[in-house]
Amino acid sequence: MKIEDFKLEVFFGKYEFTAPYLLTQSDCEAMTMRDLLAYEPGSADELMDCWLGYTEVQGSPELRGLVASLYKKMSDADILMHTGAQEAIFAYMNVMLEKGDHVVAMFPTYQSLFEVANAMGCEVSRWEQKHTGHGWALDFDELRGLIRPNTKLIVVNTPNNPTGRTLKREEIETLCEIAEKNGVYVFADEVYRGLELDGLERPWVADVYDRATSLGVMSKAYGFAGLRIGWVASRDGDLLARMTKFKHYLSICNSCASEALSIVALKHGQEILRRNLGIIRENLKVADEFFSRYPNLFENNPPQCGPVAFHKMNIETPMGDFCERLVQKSGVLLLPSDIYDYEGPFFRMGYGRRSFPENLKKFEEYLIREKLV
Repeated sequence: MKIEDFKLEVFFGKYEFTAPYLLTQSDCEAMTMRDLLAYEPGSADELMDCWLGYTEVQGSPELRGLVASLYKKMSDADILMHTGAQEAIFAYMNVMLEKGDHVVAMFPTYQSLFEVANAMGCEVSRWEQKHTGHGWALDFDELRGLIRPNTKLIVVNTPNNPTGRTLKREEIETLCEIAEKNGVYVFADEVYRGLELDGLERPWVADVYDRATSLGVMSKAYGFAGLRIGWVASRDGDLLARMTKFKHYLSICNSCASEALSIVALKHGQEILRRNLGIIRENLKVADEFFSRYPNLFENNPPQCGPVAFHKMNIETPMGDFCERLVQKSGVLLLPSDIYDYEGPFFRMGYGRRSFPENLKKFEEYLIREKLV
């Protein structure tokens, strides 16, 4: 398989670990192993006794049970663990799709959610989120019109990276009704679940539709990107069996230490999510004050869920060029819209880190120095 470069990772490879002021990260604030283990008395000793051998391909039964408990209709048999979300996406697409299949994918979105299908010889149609001046909107009549006789899969990313838009309960139900009527599968990247800023609970897509698969990960909402633990949840046992066999050619199994730490994290998942939501809420207050000072330069599109948002900047300079100059001259890192193949002067801002206020101040200083405000 020949596949296009992953633009986001190429861009981050240049700057993520050298730029001092990160304003665009998509994950929540990480913590040390010591801080995580402090949630669970005795867990540090248990980790020291962790057997450093192979683990079960599907994931440890205890970990799969904890993941299943996040859903309404899943058991541990409906969960397949992976090394991060990326491996799970790659495995699912390769098992589900064949050359010539038609895929409808929400845009903008994480590149691998459509790029793997492209590389396999599938045709991908974009179901685009529209910028309305009052946030982001989706047209379900447009989705209906994109369905073809050979449509195999609808791919959604909700809560969305980069816009922060999340489907409402009734929108999830409409999505599943459209898919069921047309006999189409659904792959739902839901890695930011648990960070709903309106406090309203939405169902996981896989709990609503039996031909849907939900993607989760420890990296984003929980802030444990270094554990490299992800999963899919599906009531399609045949699909999971085929993905398990495909995983034999990928990681084979997860790190036993990462699984053990993920078990601790999920046992205290609600506490950790509340912590991360608190960081996001405080950073959003700081950002709102910033954007209110410069209404002619920016259009503020705050997220509905999760730690990322896609804001508009009213400049004539291409956003990619602006972000390159910004990081080179000030050390501030933002992610331009061309990374998502999305036209227009938009950039992704990340709210999940405690360093956000300081980094935003550096951004403002650059704008003042360059006489942009």
